Amino acid sequence: MDPTSFLLTVVLVLLLVFVVITVVRAVRIVPQASSLIVERLGRYSRTLEAGLHILVPFFDRVRARVDLREQVVTFPPQPVITSDNLVVSIDTVIYFQPTDPRAATYEIANYIQGIEQLTVTTLRNVIGSLDLEQTLTSRDQINGQLRGVLDEATGRWGIRVNRVELKAIDPPASVQDSMEQQMRAERNRRAAILTAEGSKQSQILTAEGEKQSAVLRAEGAAQAAILKAQGEARAIQQVFDAIHRGEPDPGLLAYMYLQTLPKLAEGQGNTTWVIPAELTEALRGIGSALGGRDGAPDSGWAAQVRPKRERPLAEPGTPADDVFGDARLQDPAEALRAAREEAAGATREAERSTPDAGAGRAASQQAPARVAEHPAQQQPAQQPPAAPRPPADEQR
Repeated sequence: MDPTSFLLTVVLVLLLVFVVITVVRAVRIVPQASSLIVERLGRYSRTLEAGLHILVPFFDRVRARVDLREQVVTFPPQPVITSDNLVVSIDTVIYFQPTDPRAATYEIANYIQGIEQLTVTTLRNVIGSLDLEQTLTSRDQINGQLRGVLDEATGRWGIRVNRVELKAIDPPASVQDSMEQQMRAERNRRAAILTAEGSKQSQILTAEGEKQSAVLRAEGAAQAAILKAQGEARAIQQVFDAIHRGEPDPGLLAYMYLQTLPKLAEGQGNTTWVIPAELTEALRGIGSALGGRDGAPDSGWAAQVRPKRERPLAEPGTPADDVFGDARLQDPAEALRAAREEAAGATREAERSTPDAGAGRAASQQAPARVAEHPAQQQPAQQPPAAPRPPADEQR
């Protein structure tokens, strides 16, 4: 190959390489959500948005590429002093988005570092005016104040702060122990209050249940007493009706009375047996019913039975049906009327004997003198003839 051809080939290759480099430097494709800052001869020329762009080779140069998407930056914990002189560590998270690529490039060298330092200083100013309790309970207020200050300061940088969050607030270990003890005491107090309220409600419900139970038991006892009284009254009425329908004579009633007397002595503690005054009257009634002494006056039940017996007692060996076949009981109304008349007569005699007590005592004092003056007039009292004893069968 001659030298001329060789030189021509080298020139063509160099020209081709130059053309390729020129095309590559002149054509720029910008992706979505990105911007390119172009300088021409060292001076800001324009901002390239998303799409295909042609630059002037060797005159235009891309200075920076700016991401227009929202970015999240987490800063390390920062020690902050509260108004009550307690040091707390606070982690912050900032959400920001570049809105002006030219200002973000030329107004500040590193906007992320500037946002971090501005966040630290603003956080110390805000937390310094709050105590620990307000710091722990006022996160929304702190976030709002931080966002307002940062958005105002970063506006000229072409940065918009969308949100500021406090990631963690860590008080000292001693303060954490005190807070845990306080919370534990508060929880114990609440538990004690709830337990007391539950016990109170339980006692109230128990008392109400016992009250209702006592009321129901009392009502049941009252109903049972009423029913028992009604049953006893009905039984007494039936017994009373049965006795009057059977027309019992006083002798039978006296016999039943004597059968009831041993029940008065029942019981281990009964050492004395009190005999009622009506016992003699009952014995007289039994004697009169079985045939008393002739000539002896009948009283009480015997007086009521004797007039009804029209025939003498039967001879021994006579059946009981023949003996009492014609016996009839006195009407209860007549017996009651006779008893009332006897009681009224006894009352009148007692009333008459009361004013004559003094006269009776004086007469008793004068009686011996009169007897001494007339001894011849004293005669022995006539004794009534002894009544013949009834046969053995009649006594039985």
